[in-house]
Amino acid sequence: MVSGTFFDYYYGGESDQFPFYRIPQQLIAGKDFQHVSAEAKLLYGLLLDRMDLSAKNGWHDKLGRVYIYFTLAEIQENLNCGHDKATKLLVELDTPNGCGLIERVKQGQGRPAKIYVKRLVFGAKSV
Repeated sequence: MVSGTFFDYYYGGESDQFPFYRIPQQLIAGKDFQHVSAEAKLLYGLLLDRMDLSAKNGWHDKLGRVYIYFTLAEIQENLNCGHDKATKLLVELDTPNGCGLIERVKQGQGRPAKIYVKRLVFGAKSV
C-alpha cells in the first residue's frame, strides 16, 4: 500500500471517472512489437496523449503533420527515471534506430526537438 493513499473497489461504471492514457492494443499484443520494452510502450502512450493538445494548438508542419514537444526532463519526471533511461526509451521508439513509432527532428540552439508520433497502419502504406 502506498503511504497516505487509500484504495477502494470500483462499483458500477466508476472506472470511467479517470482520464486514461491510450496505448494501442497492437503495441501490447502484436508480434511486431514484442521486442519493444514495456517502458517504451508507456512512453508512446504519453506522447500520443500529448498529440491532442498539439493538434488543438495548431502545431502542424508544412505538410500538415502534427508534432509535439516532450522534453527529456518531462520524460524523466513522468516516468521517474534518469537522463540515460529517458534517452534510451526515445531511441527505442525512434526512426531509424528503434521501432519507428516516432521521429525526432532536432531544431538546434537549445530548442527541444520536434517529435512526430506515428500511428500504427497495417496493410498498404499511408500517405
